Amino acid sequence: MNLLIRWVLNALALWLTVQLNVGVMIARDDLGSLLFSALILGLVNAVIRPIMIVLTLPLTVLTFGLFLLVVNALALAVVAAVTPVQLSGFGGAVLGALVLTVISALLSRLFRDERTVVVRR
Repeated sequence: MNLLIRWVLNALALWLTVQLNVGVMIARDDLGSLLFSALILGLVNAVIRPIMIVLTLPLTVLTFGLFLLVVNALALAVVAAVTPVQLSGFGGAVLGALVLTVISALLSRLFRDERTVVVRR
């Protein structure tokens, strides 16, 4: 059930990013292409993005973490290559990835599972 909720939140974050017109568009404006793109985005974030982070760790350390914006933009470009998502260049990919990350973080925080126990010392 948690996976389904994450998928829907991912789709909502992608839809909101498209609505903000920051350089990310969806070629076909239907729910099916949005859900498919969100599914692929989730798979890319779970499989490909961690590999990219490990491979670019020296650059990320040298830039104090700012290179992660480029990694996120490249992950979004991978999604755009195989889905109806379209990017308006690399700048649109960077800005779109930044907006998508912020929206996803806000939605995850808003809809987090309250059953999770947090132990603080």
